[in-house]
Amino acid sequence: MPETKVKEDQSCGGNCDSCAVSSCDASEQRPGESAKDFANRQLLTKRMLGIKHKIVVLSGKGGVGKSTIAVNLAVSLSLTGKKVGLLDIDIHGPSIPTMLHLEGARAQSSGSSILPVEMGALKVMSLGFLLENKNSAIIWRGPMKMGVIEQLLRDVEWGDLDYLIIDSPPGTGDEPLSVIQLIGKMDGAVMVTTPQAVAAVDVRKSLDFCHQLNLTVLGIVENMSGFICPDCGKETAIFQGNNGKIMAEEAGVPFLGKIPIDPAVGASCDSGSPFIYHYSKTETAKRFEGVIEQILER
Repeated sequence: MPETKVKEDQSCGGNCDSCAVSSCDASEQRPGESAKDFANRQLLTKRMLGIKHKIVVLSGKGGVGKSTIAVNLAVSLSLTGKKVGLLDIDIHGPSIPTMLHLEGARAQSSGSSILPVEMGALKVMSLGFLLENKNSAIIWRGPMKMGVIEQLLRDVEWGDLDYLIIDSPPGTGDEPLSVIQLIGKMDGAVMVTTPQAVAAVDVRKSLDFCHQLNLTVLGIVENMSGFICPDCGKETAIFQGNNGKIMAEEAGVPFLGKIPIDPAVGASCDSGSPFIYHYSKTETAKRFEGVIEQILER
């Protein structure tokens, strides 16, 4: 492997013989580990070394707008000039290609590496870029899922990034567990919920998931929180409850804010136009920006 510059408190995962960090887990072959698996683990470590910050967007509940938060977080960071990667690990329902108007895009290869799809300073990778038919059902068991997620982290030529935002499917199963175990050290998780108690029940399980894996919760976002009339500006509660803030207080984690229901958010997702860019002057966009600012502070 080519020599890679060593950063403080991290290993290059490349030229292990010359590495200055003796505590690196990738520097030694594990008992019973094949030479191929050892080489793959070194390559994964090397890829991750080039990424300064890694944030996963989680929720125990489906349909809460997790992908919307992930896309707008990634786009907002890239608009500031940061080098950003957006990884969609929703194996069964990859929605990032649609939300960024990249349905027809296909990932290309360069040697043994996979090249992400690029949108300016934003690099995007999704299983959707590898499927011949976007309507094909993915019927895989756990080990195959983990293998694909490992490949997306290890074989994708992410290059040097300031941020990697990972959009995870709902629940606490194979996909988020695989990502956290494979990456190891991460900056933390952003949790997404809606005001209703039925969502809070599942999101609390995700909070416990993070606790058990020693993953920092950067904060909770309450999505679909009220409706702001585009004509008069009055805000009306659609769903009853205030569970985002309550959960944050109970768990002792930051409450990042409330994102209201806005028809423009749905329209932007369907059209592949990132909301925070095309509707930057709206009240909803300002709240998105407030959430993102708090994430960056942490």
